Amino acid sequence: MSSPDPRLLLVTGLSGAGKSTVLKVLEDLGWEVVDNLPLALLEALIDAPAKRSEAGRPIAVGIDSRSRGFKPARLVKRIKELREDGGRDIQTLFLDCAGAELERRFSETRRRHPLAEDRPAADGIARERELMEPLRRWAEHVVDTTNYSSNDLQQEVRQRFGDAGEGEPVLNILSFGFARGLPRNADLVFDMRYLRNPHWDAKLRPGTGLDPDVAAYVMADPAYEDSVAQIERLLLTLLPRYRAEGKSYVTVAFGCTGGRHRSVHVADRVARTLRAAGHEPTVTHRNLDSAPQDGLEGRPPPASPAGAGQA
Repeated sequence: MSSPDPRLLLVTGLSGAGKSTVLKVLEDLGWEVVDNLPLALLEALIDAPAKRSEAGRPIAVGIDSRSRGFKPARLVKRIKELREDGGRDIQTLFLDCAGAELERRFSETRRRHPLAEDRPAADGIARERELMEPLRRWAEHVVDTTNYSSNDLQQEVRQRFGDAGEGEPVLNILSFGFARGLPRNADLVFDMRYLRNPHWDAKLRPGTGLDPDVAAYVMADPAYEDSVAQIERLLLTLLPRYRAEGKSYVTVAFGCTGGRHRSVHVADRVARTLRAAGHEPTVTHRNLDSAPQDGLEGRPPPASPAGAGQA
């Protein structure tokens, strides 16, 4: 019996959105990587990958508006035909990013946009976004890198395309601060701002949700145990359904105001519960190292009578 054809991933998206970073991480993960392949050669690679890939290594092909003969609509049509004819495992990763952030990146690196050599970068970004829309709509994986650091993007790629259990979705538990922006790629978001806030206790403010005294403060909220246990039961119900539907990754995000106390503690607890149930989540605390700021936390709670609990 012949071995199955190696997996093939097309990596594309907007210029400046992080394609080079993605391809480097995939190479580190053991993928065979080819960048800016002319479309005429892409079809040959798809038709005969076994001859071009060592030991069935998965193949990642970087392709964008600079690639010779680049026509997204035609490319989508051809991939669809090849997939239907041969049953190949061909997937597409599209890297998106907000225009203002792309302008900032081009300005900082002093690079010219490939579609606006003699015009402002904004013109090239708008033109490229329109050109790439067929590929964005087609892509199985869309990652918005607007709020991502290079390390964030590397971790995202490793979670999505690194080795995982057979048929098991890659599971990431994320904590974040609403004041610092919503995570763009979360599948489920839970708001922990209903729990009492350790930020307003001067002794607890410098700590994080990983500290026992901060965790104890959050757990003492009367609403804590029942609500968090219900979230855990919901996740334990949903995750097998996501697996049955073939979902390749699931990101569950827990947010509080600053992203340092309540969300961190709850994310850590939920991850432990899921591990005990046989899942293998990774945990990311997006804003753990952010400095505490009163201005982000809103108003402090009203003073409670001595001995009274704080809601």
